[in-house]
Amino acid sequence: MKASCPDYSLEFAAIAAGASRIAGVDEVGRGPLAGPVTAAAVVLRVDDIPAGLNDSKKLTAARREALFEEIMVRAEVSVAHASVAEIDTLNILRAAHLAMERAVAGLVCAPDHVLIDGNLVPKGLTLPAECVVKGDGRAFSIAAASIVAKVTRDRIMVDLAQQHPGYGWERNAGYPSKSHISALQDLGVTPHHRRSFRPVHNILYQAKP
Repeated sequence: MKASCPDYSLEFAAIAAGASRIAGVDEVGRGPLAGPVTAAAVVLRVDDIPAGLNDSKKLTAARREALFEEIMVRAEVSVAHASVAEIDTLNILRAAHLAMERAVAGLVCAPDHVLIDGNLVPKGLTLPAECVVKGDGRAFSIAAASIVAKVTRDRIMVDLAQQHPGYGWERNAGYPSKSHISALQDLGVTPHHRRSFRPVHNILYQAKP
């Protein structure tokens, strides 16, 4: 069976219901042990949609970078983050939702309908919104947001890797790879690690001999 690809049908449905500005929203970075969680909100122009939009995880790094540049020029985009401190204080789900809320709030003009990737609408989002499970593979706007969020966060982790060499963040983006776990044990915990995440917590608070 041929894999499905995103299209503009959910956006067209919102337009048919009376909306005129539809934002797709997605986040990246729930699973890593280090770095922020990053969200993007994208409002596409129906007559100027970049070709090849898809779930960012299904694209090569080179294709993501190329589409990122196109989206930034051809759509309205807002990117926002929740910090490591906020992740540790709030929990990762609430921090991810906070980043989404900030991304939507950062748009130049408020959308009148929001398509959210996932199964929960962030509590702080007061605009009309709907959840779309696996939305980055279903709706162009969410796919575009997934690309922007991932490329932005990956670039942040590359920059942080230069400040804290040895953890491989330029390759693993802070996710718990074997080499990252090994580096945590050998080099210790940085200010960019999430202390509420078990592998980091265990290293910080392991019993002293």
